Amino acid sequence: MSASCCGAQPKSALNDPRWRQALWIALGVNAAMFVAEMGASFASDSLSLRADALDFLGDAANYAISLAVAGAALAWRARAALLKGATLAVLGIWIIGSAIWAAMQGSAPEPHTMGVVGVLALLANMGVALMLYRFRTGDANMRSVWICSRNDAIGNVAVVAAALGVFGTGTAWPDLAVATLMAGLSIWGGLQIMAQARGELASERRAEVGNACAS
Repeated sequence: MSASCCGAQPKSALNDPRWRQALWIALGVNAAMFVAEMGASFASDSLSLRADALDFLGDAANYAISLAVAGAALAWRARAALLKGATLAVLGIWIIGSAIWAAMQGSAPEPHTMGVVGVLALLANMGVALMLYRFRTGDANMRSVWICSRNDAIGNVAVVAAALGVFGTGTAWPDLAVATLMAGLSIWGGLQIMAQARGELASERRAEVGNACAS
């Protein structure tokens, strides 16, 4: 999306009641799943579940930020997207560090809880991703919401696969591998969001300079 000249989407699209309603639903689902999955991660000693729970927390915060800036000027929406992108990247780096630490400890998680909770999280994220699919081509702020939901759904499939791997091998390596994969998705998604947001801010600045020269 280009943000040059007028650049911003029509206000009706930015502050669409359907967009706000979708964000509120996504916020509620992610907050509830964070509580459930974080408890399950400690019960099963699964790092991939814990990483996914933190993603739910980060996404809930991101949806709250998106609600706060819906209908605001493009520059404010782009700044909010920068914050969300940076949050995703930081979470990814933290997960990689946790995976390295867990590998040094050598304990295997409990696969049954991992599998059940992973399937429930997958269903929740697939519902949110489908609901937000129509908004995937909007500005950086809208796109960041879609990327978060998409990454979470992919991550949940990987968590279920990790549970099967832990069950089959009796080791923690499938869990650690999935946690690392989720970290990579988080970092890559954050970089994508920040790149688009920086482009929108640069276009907005060029438009402001052009309008100043014209006047």
